[in-house]
Amino acid sequence: MEKFVWRVLPLLTFFVSFIVFFYLQDSYRAQLHPLVKLTQNKCSLLHHRHFWITSKRIVTPQGIISGSVEIKEGKIISVIEGYGKQGNSKHEEVIDYGDAVVMPGLIDVHVHLDEPGRTAWEGFDTGTRAAAAGGVTTVVDMPLNNHPTTVSKETLKLKLEAAENRIYVDVGFWGGLIPENALNSSILEGLLSAGVLGLKSFMCPSGISDFPMTTIHHIKEGLSVLAKYRRPLYVHSEIQQHSKKHLELTDKGGPRTYLTYLHTRPPSWEEAAIKELVGVTKDTRIGGPLEGAHVHIAHLSDSSASLDLIKEAKSRGDSISVETCPHYLAFSAEEIPNGDTRFKCSPPIRDAYNKGKLWKAVLEGHIDLLSSDHSPTLPQLKLLEEGDFLKAWGGISSLQFDLPVTWSYGKKHGLTLEQLSLLWSKKPATFAGIESKGSIAVGNHADIVVWKPEVEFELNEHYPVFLKHPSLSAYMGRRLSGKVLETFVRGNLVFKKGKHAPAACGVPILAK
Repeated sequence: MEKFVWRVLPLLTFFVSFIVFFYLQDSYRAQLHPLVKLTQNKCSLLHHRHFWITSKRIVTPQGIISGSVEIKEGKIISVIEGYGKQGNSKHEEVIDYGDAVVMPGLIDVHVHLDEPGRTAWEGFDTGTRAAAAGGVTTVVDMPLNNHPTTVSKETLKLKLEAAENRIYVDVGFWGGLIPENALNSSILEGLLSAGVLGLKSFMCPSGISDFPMTTIHHIKEGLSVLAKYRRPLYVHSEIQQHSKKHLELTDKGGPRTYLTYLHTRPPSWEEAAIKELVGVTKDTRIGGPLEGAHVHIAHLSDSSASLDLIKEAKSRGDSISVETCPHYLAFSAEEIPNGDTRFKCSPPIRDAYNKGKLWKAVLEGHIDLLSSDHSPTLPQLKLLEEGDFLKAWGGISSLQFDLPVTWSYGKKHGLTLEQLSLLWSKKPATFAGIESKGSIAVGNHADIVVWKPEVEFELNEHYPVFLKHPSLSAYMGRRLSGKVLETFVRGNLVFKKGKHAPAACGVPILAK
């Protein structure tokens, strides 16, 4: 018996230790569980990582369906047609949005967030809060109006540091092409290797001292480097043209008259720049010396000769694309009040006839995508009291309103939900080389906006606007259609009913 006890005792000891170990482990997990849950959920207003959303109107690459989208750990893992159907699962959370539209989150590839250096103008925090409130799930930040400008790997690092824990949506970055780095390929290659999605240049003065304009020679040098990385060059396409006629027209009106400013930047400025660019883009064709490079025309305003040059270049097989902005599609020169410098931007907002032609080009596919060119500043630089269009800072503050503005004005021209999604999600993702975004499809990030196209609202002092300086936006005071209800970024519910998630958990997007 004694021998039996001594033989069994070690086994009993091991068995008891085994039970105690797992009991303690379970106790430890139970004690930590609320903390773990809090850590996981601070990025989201929804306490689930595996859930379904269902709606009678889901915009997919195959069209609008009534069905459900399954989301797990930030990605879309299934899309099922048939309202209320959730596959074989009966345990996950189901959010029923009824008639609300479920659409890919918007991707705004032309945004000035102004950080580091000019957070008094905007900043990552307010800018990305505004984006989330407007259904924009990804923005690509421009290399200027921040200070220093993003023209080297060192200055990109400063921007990444400034963005840490301060972005509510995903953010990519453009680098800057200026004369200094255009003539030094090692600086450009360092910047591109560090992860910028492409480069941005100005063919006229930018208004920022450390971001000087480039000539077509600098642009050619930049494209030769970009061709190796197969990334785009984003160009502010205006070249200053002085003529006696325009000087005479300018002299007839004072600086508070919008037409005075309009005459200082005629369509010929855009035409001159684009004419030079399409002289270079012929080399981007398949087999050409710049194959792999791509030229993208920023914020096209002129819908006549400038657009014709772009259409002709595309027909030849040049690697070129073009965008326009909501303010060119919403406003016309005839309606801009004298002294209201909120409407000043460059290129300028042109007449109603031009606006109509821009809409036609958008709907026919000649304009590839839309972007905001969100360009805020300080109230004192906008000169609202003086109303001097010639001295005021140029730029439209608009990031939060991309979706409702485009829809409000677009539906009058026959814009469909599918076209809206293509212009603001799929095509921007493709242009910027952003993988796994831009459509509600299996394997993509669960970047989703839920909104009601039929709901109208007044943009007034009672409407929650998250931009740093709401009063500077030319859209304030407008009645719009298309209210954003909720916004998901990588499966995290980052915005709902005027509230944001407790933590800023957006992800910086860097090119590989």
